[in-house]
Amino acid sequence: MNLIQFYDDQGNRAVGVTRDGETRIVTGVRSVYELAQEAMQGIGGLSGAVDAHGLGASVDKQKLAAEGRLLSPIDHPDPAHLLVTGTGLTHLGSAATRDAMHKANGEKKAEELTDSMKMFRMGLESGKPAAGERGVQPEWFYKGNGHTVVRPGHAIPSPAFALDAGEEPEIAGIYVIDKHGQPRRLGFALANEFSDHVTERINYLYLAHSKLRACSFGPELRVGDMPGHIEGMSRIRRDGEVLWEKPFLSGEDNMSHTIANLEYHHFKYDLFCQPGDVHVHMFGTATLSFADGISTRPDDVFEIEESQFGLPLRNPVRVEEERPVIVGGLY
Repeated sequence: MNLIQFYDDQGNRAVGVTRDGETRIVTGVRSVYELAQEAMQGIGGLSGAVDAHGLGASVDKQKLAAEGRLLSPIDHPDPAHLLVTGTGLTHLGSAATRDAMHKANGEKKAEELTDSMKMFRMGLESGKPAAGERGVQPEWFYKGNGHTVVRPGHAIPSPAFALDAGEEPEIAGIYVIDKHGQPRRLGFALANEFSDHVTERINYLYLAHSKLRACSFGPELRVGDMPGHIEGMSRIRRDGEVLWEKPFLSGEDNMSHTIANLEYHHFKYDLFCQPGDVHVHMFGTATLSFADGISTRPDDVFEIEESQFGLPLRNPVRVEEERPVIVGGLY
């Protein structure tokens, strides 16, 4: 079962559900967040909440996408209460590019491991603990809140000060915190964890800066467990032609950590267990065009697709105008 959010023909918010190849409106509900709140109060989870509402007319997802009417598959009434975070160096093969980016400029011997490679090896050795055991914690970063999330099909802004505007094709876990402070996973979605790789390459301590960028996820929320093997395609289109494309792998079969281990090390902090909050937690990638020497330009279109997640995620990129930073005293 997949869920979408969109604007209907009258411009009102609506929720759609895809089952058995057909997408229909979920009647009497305007958001997946609202549906999740109902699901946490009842029996049968999201599927039961959908059944309780009943289904209306069929909708054409492709048409909604073409007309720019799709929303992110979940949002929060107060965008500040949707948190976007992520993990890196979690996928088999993900260390090669990062290792090259972070090699010291002559300060260390070539045979010494970078911090990236050390972190990757820690994941290989202890990222998939046995049931009841705790695995090693991964690299973790904060990306932003709901104000930084861009709807599918809409332009991802790159700040004027950015040195790079690069895609990262990932899978994101989608969570709502219940009234008891318990994280409740709704499912998973495609995600573009847009980053500034040139800034990160200057110094690993700039990683936090490089991640404070907009992002996009969706268009569909795949309800349920994450598939063990995910094999999609990431591409960049320029002037209508494919500039670059490459397969990306995800799912635990292709990762050095379990999803449960990554979830534990995020939600072990009380800060991230505040009732009512929404979390979009991105699980990393081993594929990015920057590793192949691609430098994106305004109006390039990012495209991430994987058939198990429904519609592809497409976003053009635009560069924002310089904005002066003025700090005013209040004394």
